[in-house]
Amino acid sequence: MKHVGNLIKPKGSTHSKKRVGRGEGSGYGGTSGKGHKGQKSRSGATIRIGFEGGQMPINRRVPKFGFHNKFSIKYSVVNLGQIQMLIDENKVDAKNIDKSALIAVGLITKKRIPLKVLGDGELTSAATITADKFSSTAKEKIEKAGGAVNLNG
Repeated sequence: MKHVGNLIKPKGSTHSKKRVGRGEGSGYGGTSGKGHKGQKSRSGATIRIGFEGGQMPINRRVPKFGFHNKFSIKYSVVNLGQIQMLIDENKVDAKNIDKSALIAVGLITKKRIPLKVLGDGELTSAATITADKFSSTAKEKIEKAGGAVNLNG
């Protein structure tokens, strides 16, 4: 900042902008800070991401294989053992276990992903569980414990 008596310029009112191409004495004359020759020294030069100077790019050199089904449905998965543990700790009400209750407890996180209940673990409480999908063993164990299975949609 430059001082003139007791006057001070406001912060941000001045900035050092390099004035290129204004003679050798400025330090930015001649090549204007762009080095010598080459594509990057030209005006309007942009090189697309992944361009390797004409060499075959890595994303084309690496072999591709496999198949990804864009229509496959990803489920948030919960096991009966986990649900029984939450019931034992009084974190959920056994009469009404659904996606929102499991999100509130922190067992699952994504609200938009459908919920699937699997039969791993034991269920001793008579629980009413609402989910988008149940495995056959989970359905069997819930009904055996005296609970009910409710399907969404």
